[in-house]
Amino acid sequence: MTNKNESDQVKNLLVDEEILWKDRKRYLGLPISFTVYTLDNNRLYLKRGFLNSVIDELLLYRVLDVKLSRSLGQKIFGVGTIVLSTADQSNPTLIIKNVRHSDRTRKLLSNIVERERNEKRIMGKEMYGTAGMGIMDDIGMQDQGMNNGVM
Repeated sequence: MTNKNESDQVKNLLVDEEILWKDRKRYLGLPISFTVYTLDNNRLYLKRGFLNSVIDELLLYRVLDVKLSRSLGQKIFGVGTIVLSTADQSNPTLIIKNVRHSDRTRKLLSNIVERERNEKRIMGKEMYGTAGMGIMDDIGMQDQGMNNGVM
């Protein structure tokens, strides 16, 4: 009986999430690259490469800031670049280059990030120190003589 329960739990973990958005990196507005971006309810996947492929995964509650930039050429071809500043150690800045409907995608990402952070009860100020240098806790700050403004 426990083997059946364990196998059911494993199957539940392996269930594919619903894909909310999927696009490719575009050149001149055409999807002729081997970079694919996929967004589900709580993760963003970045798959790069053809022969040697690499899949990078980002938990969306770790996103600190979402920024959209569109050059004149991108506006002409109907694409844009979304820059995500994250608290992820392996990828502090994730760039989603040349995707269609970039403004709608940015809004979708922003809404999902807020929902994930609210569900996990994580505030931006709690994660702010994790980007870049890492978290400096009270012990580390005391060792460096930086606690409460005392040097």
